[in-house]
Amino acid sequence: MASSTRPVALVTGATAGIGSAAAEALAQAGFAVVGTGRKTAGLTPPKGTTLLDLDVTDDNSVAAAISMVVEQHGRIDVLVNNAGIGSAGAGEENSATRAQQVYDVNVFGVMRMTKAVLPQMRAQASGRILNVSSVLGFVPAPFGALYASSKHAVEGYSESVDHEVRQHGIRVLLVEPGFTKTGFDTARLMPDSPLSLYVEQRRIADEIIVESLKAGDPPAVVAAAIVAAATDKKPKQRYPAGKQARRLSQLRRLVPSSPFYKQIRKFNRLPG
Repeated sequence: MASSTRPVALVTGATAGIGSAAAEALAQAGFAVVGTGRKTAGLTPPKGTTLLDLDVTDDNSVAAAISMVVEQHGRIDVLVNNAGIGSAGAGEENSATRAQQVYDVNVFGVMRMTKAVLPQMRAQASGRILNVSSVLGFVPAPFGALYASSKHAVEGYSESVDHEVRQHGIRVLLVEPGFTKTGFDTARLMPDSPLSLYVEQRRIADEIIVESLKAGDPPAVVAAAIVAAATDKKPKQRYPAGKQARRLSQLRRLVPSSPFYKQIRKFNRLPG
């Protein structure tokens, strides 16, 4: 077993977008970084990192990747659960099978990775697990219910497990991006049971997503929040990433539900 002289970070979904930016930023912050993707052959790793094949929906793939990183570096100090998938359409337009596809990556992927890395972190009596959530983990998302509910689940899971493992020197923290300039809109799963009564509102929702991503933060903003969560001496439970995310986090905590939901409907161009 090798032993790294630098802290070691493992970043899932590191071949593009937020994951790639986070991997590079962690490397610049002094970490030995292993990034992952489902198929990394022929891809250029983020600067200062290496890439490893990993499918977060496969138990054997997860176990093999964790073992390989520990074998190569001797430890894992930070796990960044960034791999995720988007979805579109009203809740009624998506089958349970479609929901399972989204949850298998966004929720069960986080759970698989967390469960796999915890024994190593307990053995070294230290570690941080950073789960990339979203503002949609605490704000409703009409015509994005599957994605939003998956991020709500990640928030509840992270907070709960954090209390379970603190006594072992481990923290489970949340990074909550707002709209970020990535290819999120082009990679979403479309509804598999579309209904004609939702066509127009779904079109509007898609338009809002495209506009919001175009005006969103660069991935580097989220990467900076991830580095802060990985390195802060006194870490916070939540790291809203960017001005929009910080503002929404404050509004969600402080504004009564009725005016808050009116703003949600206004933003999403919903009647009433």
